[in-house]
Order: sequence, then C-alpha cells, then structure tokens
Amino acid sequence: MSDIQLGDNLLFLTDEQLRQGIEAMFFAYRGFTAAPDQILEGMAYGRAHHRALHFISRGQGMKVNRLLTILGVTKQSLNRVLRALIADGLVESRIGRTDKRERHLYLTEKGAALEARLSEGQRKWVRDAYRKAGPDAVAGFRLVLESMMDGEMRKSYASLRDGGQ
Repeated sequence: MSDIQLGDNLLFLTDEQLRQGIEAMFFAYRGFTAAPDQILEGMAYGRAHHRALHFISRGQGMKVNRLLTILGVTKQSLNRVLRALIADGLVESRIGRTDKRERHLYLTEKGAALEARLSEGQRKWVRDAYRKAGPDAVAGFRLVLESMMDGEMRKSYASLRDGGQ
C-alpha cells in the first residue's frame, strides 16, 4: 500500500518521501471532493458553498463572524456564498437577540437535506478508508493533520470537535 514501511525512520524523511506524501494528499483530496462536486455541478454551487453548509450544519445558529474565522475567507467572498444559499432557501440568517448587529446562520430543511446528501458520500469514503487503514493509522493520520494546523486553525477545530460554535 505504501513505500514507507512501519519500521522506517520517519524522523529523517527524504524529499522524495515528502513529495509522495504531498501527492497522496492531493489525490486523496480529489477523491474526497469528487462525490460532492458531482452533486454541486448542476446547481451553480462550488466547494465554498459546501463548506459553508457543512459548518453551519455543525453549529446551527453560528454567527457569521465565526464562520468567517473557520473558513478563513474574506467577508466579500463569504457574503457572495451566503447570498446565494439564502436566496435559494438553503440557509436562513437571523438577527441576534441580544446584539442586533449579529447575524446567526441556520440551515433550512432544504439546506439540511442538501448538506446530508453532500456529506453522505464523504462519510462513507472516509469510513471505508479508516477501516482499511486500522485504528493506529487513523490515530496517526489525525495527529498528522492536527500537526499541520496553525494555532488559530487548531483552536477552531478543537472548538468544533468539542461541540462549540
């Protein structure tokens, strides 16, 4: 399955091993996004729309500023995505109860159905890969991914993982 054997000393990775890892990540990402991309293709949506739907689903009532932080995009870029999702009845934006300047985001029933459809294939794809790799590889993979995050990304990830918005 891999050119790197379990006994290899990974502390001294060669440029070739790093290149192979980068290329594996590229091709894995293509596989990971293939099913949702196919669904989105005919809807005039892209990956940014999928990411917004995913994270709004994870934190119904999420503030727009929180979504900006998670996605790491500009306000202008996010507003374009949200305008389309709101206009198409997939996302609802509600004014904050305590602070009227805040906007809170919720998936509508239609939005939740699309998000579930987009994520279903990805969950199956990841589940199958995790089963093939085994629990030690899954734990190692997660550690590698978390190690690739900068401090701010790691905080956002941890808060989502722990159920925060």
